[in-house]
Amino acid sequence: MPSSSAAATPPIVIDALLSEYPFPGFLDPVRKRAAEFERAHPEYRINVRGCYYEDLPTEVSRETLAGRPPTIASYYSGASQQAIDTVTADGHPLFTSVAREIGGRTEILGHPVVVDDLVDACDDFYRIGGEIVAVPLTLSTMLLYTNASLLRDAGVAAIPSTWDELTSACEAVARLDGGPAHAITWPNDGKLFQQAVAQQGGLLLDNDNGRAGRATTVDLTTPELMAYVQWWRDLHQRGLFLHTGGLEDWVGSGTAFVERKVAFRVGSSFESGFMGQAAAEAGFELAVSVLPHNGRVAPAGNWVGGDALWLAEGLDAATRDGALAFIQYLNTAEHAAEWHRTIGSTPVTKGAVALLEREGWFAEHPVHHVATRQLDRTDRSPGASTPVYPGSHGIQRAVMEAMADVLEQGAEPGARFARASAEAQKALDHYTATCLGEGPRDPGWTAVGS
Repeated sequence: MPSSSAAATPPIVIDALLSEYPFPGFLDPVRKRAAEFERAHPEYRINVRGCYYEDLPTEVSRETLAGRPPTIASYYSGASQQAIDTVTADGHPLFTSVAREIGGRTEILGHPVVVDDLVDACDDFYRIGGEIVAVPLTLSTMLLYTNASLLRDAGVAAIPSTWDELTSACEAVARLDGGPAHAITWPNDGKLFQQAVAQQGGLLLDNDNGRAGRATTVDLTTPELMAYVQWWRDLHQRGLFLHTGGLEDWVGSGTAFVERKVAFRVGSSFESGFMGQAAAEAGFELAVSVLPHNGRVAPAGNWVGGDALWLAEGLDAATRDGALAFIQYLNTAEHAAEWHRTIGSTPVTKGAVALLEREGWFAEHPVHHVATRQLDRTDRSPGASTPVYPGSHGIQRAVMEAMADVLEQGAEPGARFARASAEAQKALDHYTATCLGEGPRDPGWTAVGS
């Protein structure tokens, strides 16, 4: 019979508040991992809770200020600065650097440390201030979806790899008798501007896009951004681009593609499986490929989507090591590969990529290998990683509203984006003032941008 003292020993609770996305059963594999971890380490209890990713920064701040901070929280990549700026009631940062807490160890509670095995794009994105601050769990980027059946009808032999090639392919589609009224679509979303600029190795923020230090200036008139705007505007003015209206209209652009109103669509790598099923049901062949780039510049990098696991600071050693061990456990090669197969997340470690290759998964499902190949195409320069935005919501609204005016009102790009840059700088300054100043914060500081 167990002693009363042993029976009364409470478990060490790891409270994990994780981002939810609009996919059925999204966190089910994580809960499965948590149950396995508890069986291997009965002294721990992993409390997995879900929160919609746009609401998570607000919820973490609310719980923390109420004295109930989570042990682990997974922030959307575009909310990384909000994670850095989340504070306790006494004003201290809630989160610490994961690398600092690992402290050079190669295993924790018997689980190998995976931080040194991150794919380069993840290592670069989450290396802030010279060290890995958070461990990615979910990963995505932007890809090109093509109606290969329409492309063949248009006499285009190869999937375009540059902007100029894509424009030529769109022109061929437009010449089709009985073809679609437009050739290509994508939503007016801040992520796509980041993707285009990163492809060209451009910087939108000072301090190496906010990684060498807190960003203080933003520029929405850089040559890289304006090259993208001008190309997009040209496609629209020539009737090749379908503008579905509104901001962030992912549903509208996706529907237009599935209904064969266009031959090309730019979308998230997360959609590969869903788009494949939709294309099959609609009766056309789908091709998924690396997103075309500005052919005048060598490809440099990509937008990094998904989310990462942040660790609370000031934990006792047992809680800290339990949380760190669980983070490593989630990202073993086997578990990261299963997460990819089940959820569609691009693998975040080189070990998981290698395992999927050995198993023949990518050979059997080549569309799922495209995002990995694209993310591997990085020169690892500061501009190859998209920004750590202070005031991401305000900055992203400024760039999207400017593009809407260019497309819908015929605004001159140079002047309109100069105004957007001033608006974005104002948003950045306001965010910085509310996060670094004394007194209550503007509630809008936790708003998540694209």
